[in-house]
Amino acid sequence: MALRTVLVSDVPSLPDSVYGLSEGLELSKPTSFRLPGFSVIGHRGIGMNVLQSSDRRARGVKENSILSFNSAAKYPIDFIEFDVQVTKDDCPVIFHDDFIYSEENGIVNESRVTDLSLSEFLLYGPQKETEKIGKTLMRKSKEGKVLKWDVDLDDSLCTLQEAFEQVEQTLGFNIELKFGDQTVYEREFLVHILRSVLQVVSNYAKDRPVIFSSFQPDAAKLVRELQSTYPVFFLTDAGNEIHNDERRNSLEEAIQVCLEGGLQGIVSEVKGVFRNPAAISKIKESNLSLLTYGKLNNVGEAVYMQYVMGIDGVIVDFVEEIIESTTRMMIRPPPSSSPLPSPSKDDDVAITRPEFSQKEISFLLKLLSQLIQH
Repeated sequence: MALRTVLVSDVPSLPDSVYGLSEGLELSKPTSFRLPGFSVIGHRGIGMNVLQSSDRRARGVKENSILSFNSAAKYPIDFIEFDVQVTKDDCPVIFHDDFIYSEENGIVNESRVTDLSLSEFLLYGPQKETEKIGKTLMRKSKEGKVLKWDVDLDDSLCTLQEAFEQVEQTLGFNIELKFGDQTVYEREFLVHILRSVLQVVSNYAKDRPVIFSSFQPDAAKLVRELQSTYPVFFLTDAGNEIHNDERRNSLEEAIQVCLEGGLQGIVSEVKGVFRNPAAISKIKESNLSLLTYGKLNNVGEAVYMQYVMGIDGVIVDFVEEIIESTTRMMIRPPPSSSPLPSPSKDDDVAITRPEFSQKEISFLLKLLSQLIQH
């Protein structure tokens, strides 16, 4: 299906039957949604990979894999977050980057994930059949270098269906719907892609908690139009980067997107929230939930500050460390199935949640705001 440069808002709204919005999907009736307290969400499973990092945790387990998801499920977290794209033969697959790289005979080859068929996509990296050898999987760094994707514990690429079938059933899924930042999509194309994802969710989600999210504002609104079973959050970097689409450039714009589209919440880059803490009350007054993502969420103190501020949850890379930190700071005893020990009476920790005055919170927010400028 060809892409054309056209604003979705300029495309006339046609009857649902034209796009087949109601055909073939058997999602359950709408249910009320509320995050289970302060939520810790595993980023791409147990954490994203940073290939050149000196921190082994950033290269421990292959991100966005069944192995990574089930590794995260060993800890008392509520959700994992992962990225879904749709292949050219309409199969939702889990992969973050727009492009996938491989090297053959000394030449690096680049392919857009959405231009591949499912069978072509699955040829990269380790294969499920041990006797088969896949294409060398590589990745482009932020500096533009193409490096071999080496991790301590590798795993094969996977589909959304496989995640529903093979990941611990009690673990919620935060499904990020991935679209190109520089592409303007027409409505018909977005509907086609989103229906492919929703069909898999309809067939395999069962009772698993699911949240949809997307940086693409029109896709976020459309997935809310297409179904009312699962909550939809709008992703924003809240001004840390400037985009041609003004709706992506601030928390105030994000609130407006949610209110116009009937969305349930916002996922913001954490620095954007610390720089603009007044937006939290506006988000709450709009009856929206607020999650955050970003490197600061791997710092226990920054996570605790968000808990104090009333943020609903954080997406983190260092799942084990943040769970341990929040368990102690928030005095949230882990369930009996948790691998973390429960605090004993002799532990030198507080037994109640500390209270902060508004003046103290304002001071801490100003301090944080100054710190993240550097």
